[in-house]
Amino acid sequence: MLPLDDRTAERIATVIVDMGGPYERKSYELEPLLARAGWVPAPEYDGTPRVRWLAEQLIEHRDDHARIERLLCRVCDPIEYDDGAEVAEEFRTILNEKLMAERLIISLVGGRPVLGEIGSDGSAQFTAPDDLDERISGLIVDTFAADLLVRRLSEARICASHGAHTMAVIGIGSLVEGLLYSVLVERDPKIRECGFTNEKGKEVSPHQVGLAMLISLAHDNGWIQFDARAFMDRVREFRNFIHPRLEMEKQSRFDDDTVMMCWAPVRALLNDLEEHLPPVPR
Repeated sequence: MLPLDDRTAERIATVIVDMGGPYERKSYELEPLLARAGWVPAPEYDGTPRVRWLAEQLIEHRDDHARIERLLCRVCDPIEYDDGAEVAEEFRTILNEKLMAERLIISLVGGRPVLGEIGSDGSAQFTAPDDLDERISGLIVDTFAADLLVRRLSEARICASHGAHTMAVIGIGSLVEGLLYSVLVERDPKIRECGFTNEKGKEVSPHQVGLAMLISLAHDNGWIQFDARAFMDRVREFRNFIHPRLEMEKQSRFDDDTVMMCWAPVRALLNDLEEHLPPVPR
């Protein structure tokens, strides 16, 4: 669904800078904004006109879909503004007007801004990011673990495309669990030194570490926002349908929409992790 057309990039830059408007971003605010959106390294502002400079950054990095997506979502994130949700919603409304020509839309799903495509019925549609395999490799040092998760991704996509919706949902939950486990083991100093421990400080075997605990630890580290944590709990719930007993109890019927709504929190999770963790050098 990306890259953006040059003219769209120019319109987006105009919205973000808001020259002369109530939320105008000064020259010294542009580089920190990109840094908060996980642009590593953040390009250094060179003193040229702000709108033109930002548009040039969007165009230059047009093929890095993750960067563009994170910036769009960051501009619509309440945490970015002193006045919170009210200002974020104003930016989301105006950006969506500019993105309509690209058939893109930024939606709030579980309180988090997520980029999706506009479906034939006008609603937001979510899919796995086209570059998800690259983004997984950018978060995990262990190449074996990264390759394993990429295979899980491929299998989830195959299941979804052939109507095996339950297996696709389970596969997405498995992918999230493996991603969070690898990131925590590699990047959390306490876990690297002492392993996983519960709230009482007692050691927990890796075999007993479930998705709920991984989500909670990532949130405690400040790597994912609260809404993203609550949002991911929905994926955890779906993943648990690997147990047929639970599916019989709930009498659930998974379909394309169910799979689509699982990809939305995955996109939010990736954006949060990439904003807070430096990419793995390759």
